[in-house]
Amino acid sequence: RFETAAGGTVFLDEIGDLPAGTQAKLLRTLQEHVVERLGGRSVSVDFRLIAATNRHLEQLVTEGRFREDLYYRLNVVRIHLPPLRERRADILPLAEAFLWRHAKGRADTPRGFTDEATRLLLAHDYPGNVRELENIVQRALILARGALVTAGDLPLPPKFEGEPSTSSLRGVELLNRPLMEAVQILERELIQRALARCGGNKAEAARLLGINRQLLYTKLKDLGIE
Repeated sequence: RFETAAGGTVFLDEIGDLPAGTQAKLLRTLQEHVVERLGGRSVSVDFRLIAATNRHLEQLVTEGRFREDLYYRLNVVRIHLPPLRERRADILPLAEAFLWRHAKGRADTPRGFTDEATRLLLAHDYPGNVRELENIVQRALILARGALVTAGDLPLPPKFEGEPSTSSLRGVELLNRPLMEAVQILERELIQRALARCGGNKAEAARLLGINRQLLYTKLKDLGIE
């Protein structure tokens, strides 16, 4: 990857999760501007590196879980990006961008959100930050049936006062059923909708569901879906 990015920019996400061995290799690459190909031959590389993490690297350095020398190599220009819950104005533009990205090339997918769906999106705290928002939009595309994503299409808890209503999918009551039975009903419905939306293409359906193809095949067999 570094070699193909010569003269360009490499983005490394979740840099704080790198194992110790990979940290050492990355440090050598940054210090000496070389990478080793398979077989041991060194190749010179020149690139700009941007790294991101949601971990506290200083604490990881103190705990001995992240190399101090690599930390200072990376910490040249530092940009702190607040969590999504502190950037409410970014939620809807990001949601619309994700909707466009994952609906691209499909004629039957929604092109926006209802007012109620928008309120739900803006009210959620997003402990998983932007990735969580993207996953929410991606899964809503599976459930949506109309021109707009509705609140019922969003895998988010409703904001209401008083007792919760009984959750249902296509009229099937779920909260009155054993947990595993309700989970199977939801899985079967989501998989069937994903397959229908993707024209039966299992690889595309797996991507839409955010799982690998082998897991999808296992689910199809376990749930008795043809």
